[in-house]
Amino acid sequence: MILGVQHGCDTNLAIRRESLRSCLYGQLDHQQQPGRLRTPHTQQTSAKGHTAERLLHQPTVHINPDMTARTPPSRQWRIGRRVAIVGGGPGAISTALAFLSCDYDVRVFERRPTFEPIGGAVLLNTPVLAILRSYGIDVTNLGEWSRTHFQNSEGTDRVVLPFNSEIERKMGIKGWHYGVLRSTAFQRMFDQLPDGVTYPNHEFVAYDEKANEVELRFQDPTQTCTADILVGADGIRSRVSRQAFGDPKLFHTGIRLWLAWCEQIEDIPPHKGMISHDWRYQASYFPMTHDDGSGKGKLKPGFEWWIVEPSYEGMPIPDDPKAHITNILKGWADPMPRFVEATDFDSQVFRWEIYNRPSQKKWSRGRIVCIGDAIHPVSPYAAYGMGMAIEDGYYLAKLLDGVDLTHLEDVTRGFCAYETQRVDFVNHNMEFARRLGYLFHKLPWPLAKLRDVLFDRTPLLAHFLTKGYLEKSEIETAGMTELHVKDEHPIVA
Repeated sequence: MILGVQHGCDTNLAIRRESLRSCLYGQLDHQQQPGRLRTPHTQQTSAKGHTAERLLHQPTVHINPDMTARTPPSRQWRIGRRVAIVGGGPGAISTALAFLSCDYDVRVFERRPTFEPIGGAVLLNTPVLAILRSYGIDVTNLGEWSRTHFQNSEGTDRVVLPFNSEIERKMGIKGWHYGVLRSTAFQRMFDQLPDGVTYPNHEFVAYDEKANEVELRFQDPTQTCTADILVGADGIRSRVSRQAFGDPKLFHTGIRLWLAWCEQIEDIPPHKGMISHDWRYQASYFPMTHDDGSGKGKLKPGFEWWIVEPSYEGMPIPDDPKAHITNILKGWADPMPRFVEATDFDSQVFRWEIYNRPSQKKWSRGRIVCIGDAIHPVSPYAAYGMGMAIEDGYYLAKLLDGVDLTHLEDVTRGFCAYETQRVDFVNHNMEFARRLGYLFHKLPWPLAKLRDVLFDRTPLLAHFLTKGYLEKSEIETAGMTELHVKDEHPIVA
């Protein structure tokens, strides 16, 4: 059964790489903290904010008992260092980890009773893995590296994205894309947080900005928080963003995403990811890893796979999703049709209606700043939504490191530096992804057939992807010098 849910300056400061659990606070507290168990929900609000369908009986995200929480001598909330974050997704947790690394005091407010990710598997790229590594997270074997093949539905390569050996050497990470179950990556991030940082069951309503601070208001009037800055990380239907910037003018992008995952299929070649198209559908897969369920942090291999189809707001939902997807994949080259039978449609499939908003040039106002989908929702054609939110949090803290947050002028400079670093790069990726969605799913049949002939017989698609995606991403990654490794030996997953 499927349930529907609407949800919708100075830049040379580096974040320290020591684990937060060992460098911030002292002794171990071997008691598991309340609210950290994840349980299946029949209704959730997506961190991405798109309209989503999730199926019942999603496997529980297991807590590793060896990753115990550390309790500080006292939970500080120092004026000038108080960072409040609204939202409980990967971007919010990344922001918290980054600010904690810079010796700020952080509180993360989530409206649901637990902190847990929504959705299936994701692709994390090299700079995102390097950021997670800087937080003290072991990224060795976190995800399965793969070489990306763009193909037609008959299985013929149109483009094979090259690896950049210089980026591999500098970052110490092999390849570019790593597939991992969202819950697995989120769990490793969440486990790095010390106690007293996360606040579930806090539904944010509004904020009141004052000269030297900002007050948060929640649905429960007994819950309060006064902070120096407020970070909106609460998804595409962000209340923080709406109050700061007004109506986001959300629009349906014209595509629907079926996102799924399954266990390993042994005879599929390793380290190969495929993005393939016929004249109106996309069908893709990548190898990935996920928690083996033992609670000990061990990973096992599997596959993430997805279908993108044309859609519109209010488009009817198929009564039988499995039959619908099977029909789409008729005649598709191996191995795409095999993933349907390998997947449990009651627990491993999600449906997303993809919404977006016009690109924004300003992500901050006064003491308020936004990250991730709260300010720049990304089409699945970017394969970068979770990664961009993680990057946002990292850069935001990096560019405010050392700032007394009571000084609005200094905060504004830091916010401006963050926008200078991120806005043009992110907006380019947003708009490029939207163009790809239009190109592959909204062209009428005669133009779509002409497109396919050009992509099959010319280097046009390779040029388009290199200039539109790889080139700018590699420049951005090469500039993250504080994350470069010294031994310069690529990690082999």
